[in-house]
Amino acid sequence: MNSGEPEILLVEDNQDDVDLALYMLRREKLANNILVASDGEEALDFLFCRGAFTDRTFDHPPKLVLLDLKLPKVDGMEVLKQVKSDPRTRTIPVVIMTSSKEARDLVASYNLGANSYIQKPVDFDQFRETVKTVGLYWLVINQPPVVESSRQLVGVAHDRR
Repeated sequence: MNSGEPEILLVEDNQDDVDLALYMLRREKLANNILVASDGEEALDFLFCRGAFTDRTFDHPPKLVLLDLKLPKVDGMEVLKQVKSDPRTRTIPVVIMTSSKEARDLVASYNLGANSYIQKPVDFDQFRETVKTVGLYWLVINQPPVVESSRQLVGVAHDRR
């Protein structure tokens, strides 16, 4: 990953949750570059290299997406659906971090391809520990798949025609 490319895309509209997550991830030295998207549209623009992010390429995806479900503009379920349905982005780990206690949100998230579903703890210390543990697992312990370059994916799609 280029030094300027985000390792984590944090998609969250609650500034308190953003501040706490950034603090814990940086304190534990789990990520140098974190991009915060405050709504689903901005997250999709970043992931699909469009809008304000047209200078990006698919060759440098984030190592992890931390995704809230209740977002303005485009909700988290739609973001998850688009990410997991596109071959250029489907291998990016997406961890749902939400305050939702709805069983249907849990089931729908996994049906759409979420890699993990975590209910945000209300307690401050538990939230800090949760963010630390999630970052440690997905950025240090987990073995990610080899990412194909966007040119290879275009070639594969062209060969299938």
